[in-house]
Amino acid sequence: MDLFEKCRNYTLADEFREKGIYPYFRALESRQDKEVIMEGKRRIMLGSNNYLGLTTCPEVVEAGIAAYEQYGSGCSGSRFLNGTLKLHLELEAELAAFLRKEAVVTFSTGFQSNLGIISALVGRTDYVICDRENHASIYDGCRLSFGKMLRYRHSDMEDLENCLKRVPETAGCLIVTDGVFSMGGDIARLPEIVDLAKKYGARVMVDDAHGLGVIGEGGRGTASHFGLEDEVDIYMGTFSKSLASLGGYMAASAKVVDYVRHNSRPFIFSASITPASCASALAALRHIEAHPELPWRLAELSAYARRGLKEKGLKIIDSETPIIPIFTYDMETTLSIAAELYDRGVYVNTVLPPAAPSDGCMLRTSYMATLTEELIDEAVEIIADVVLRNIPNE
Repeated sequence: MDLFEKCRNYTLADEFREKGIYPYFRALESRQDKEVIMEGKRRIMLGSNNYLGLTTCPEVVEAGIAAYEQYGSGCSGSRFLNGTLKLHLELEAELAAFLRKEAVVTFSTGFQSNLGIISALVGRTDYVICDRENHASIYDGCRLSFGKMLRYRHSDMEDLENCLKRVPETAGCLIVTDGVFSMGGDIARLPEIVDLAKKYGARVMVDDAHGLGVIGEGGRGTASHFGLEDEVDIYMGTFSKSLASLGGYMAASAKVVDYVRHNSRPFIFSASITPASCASALAALRHIEAHPELPWRLAELSAYARRGLKEKGLKIIDSETPIIPIFTYDMETTLSIAAELYDRGVYVNTVLPPAAPSDGCMLRTSYMATLTEELIDEAVEIIADVVLRNIPNE
């Protein structure tokens, strides 16, 4: 059989293109901001993870330009060899201090961070236990490791305990959970996870890609949100969201970080973060520290949007975060609604299988600290009109 037969038989994307409801690869023609020019038209951006709006912050942009001029366009090597800049060390030290952990190691992307952390720490005789709604990069990190993966039903602590009971006392065990779940926007039940980990001798890792800059004291994330900074062993996060750049990190004890630096294949065999990306992330971190009101403003605007959507009668997943999914149920209806919203000037993301059940598709709206109530009102009016017309019983 020809290896490419599966490619020729894949027709779903073409079918959606023919119907005019294909939602992907829309081209931006402006900065990633609260309002963007996308394919020649102004759109209100409710589909970005730029939670604090720092991609257009002058200090962040200027830091990237200055690093480009000082260090050039790239490092052309692994951190192990010629690819470590003084900037990398500064970013790791300042991020560790911000997160109140002993040490930080950075990776080239957020996805690669989960691959590199989990595969380095979970060995052949170890177990890794995952929430079923964890990010795909966590699943791939588990697959890349040689350990045994167990999964528990989303935020189901009884099912998590059943998984922990299956782990032999002689095996190491890592519980991995998203802090803020990227599709639903709900927050992990971290206090209960920590209690179970203590009971069964497991370690806890929190993927805070959508938690950093969003919740916790000054935006320090999920563990801070619950007052559990000393109880969570590992934080993982990204620079591509609140830190307005590209890359990822692990924060933990100095011994654990040093072990990962010397045993993580995705870290050892990848080129380091580019100078501009590193400098931009560092500038964004310093901006967040100098402006602890930003996460508060983000929460205020997210609550405002949540109230507006509810008042219009839309069914949403309720949480405390800037991720607000709206139920649209079946796939084709969801794609049709998203296409009409796009035409009317509101950009949102679609949540489709396998990220959602076939009858539980959603529009994922996400909010920035730089939005205004007026822009949110405009977007909510359009969303309500389109959704309620297409799902009249909503």
